[in-house]
Amino acid sequence: MNEVDILAIGAHMGDEVAWGMTLAAHARQGFRIGLLHLTPGEKGHKTLTPEAYAAQKRVEAAACADALGAKMWALDFRDGELPVSDDVKWGIADVIREAKPRLIVTHWRGSMHKDHTATHENLPDARFYAGLPAFQRHLPHHWVGPIYYGENWEDLREYQPEVYVEVLPEDIEVWERAMRCYALFRGEVATFPYLDYYKALARTRGCEVGWGLAETYAVPPESRRKRLQSLVPG
Repeated sequence: MNEVDILAIGAHMGDEVAWGMTLAAHARQGFRIGLLHLTPGEKGHKTLTPEAYAAQKRVEAAACADALGAKMWALDFRDGELPVSDDVKWGIADVIREAKPRLIVTHWRGSMHKDHTATHENLPDARFYAGLPAFQRHLPHHWVGPIYYGENWEDLREYQPEVYVEVLPEDIEVWERAMRCYALFRGEVATFPYLDYYKALARTRGCEVGWGLAETYAVPPESRRKRLQSLVPG
């Protein structure tokens, strides 16, 4: 059975580094976690061919999902060439229908990486295609609820943290163990200190709201509406 509570959708295998602490925290609480990768992210290695690195990334992604206790799906689009198209939207929609998530986490729109932006732009229609029963596919329709946009160092243009999720030290331990399944996060592919960056960011975001550690998310404009009968706290 492939149903999950949270589906994290990343443009590349490894993008789960940006929200993996949250996924680990929810797995600790008994929620079911899913990962959907739209491309392997195969063009970032300095010596391996894209084909060889794609094969390596698929093995790494499966190990990472296993370490997080997550189910995994992968589409077969190419790194740096992810289109905004019905092919991508239907691919995402079919996974949504199979996974039946209660919510989605994914990329914020303001990214330096075109694949991240494309992922963000494909999702509204994919959600619509997945949720409408009039669209006949091989699986029944499923409407997924909230969408949250994670804080990724590549996706910070106009990003404003609106939702803070508490994470615990044990969640970071699970996240770091999972991320080290990737050569990228072991420092073997790039010099950017990904793990140090996100651990420091979690501490900073936690301090902002009086917690030890936290990850943050932006939300769609319609999710910012609050319904109150009184402005005075209860």
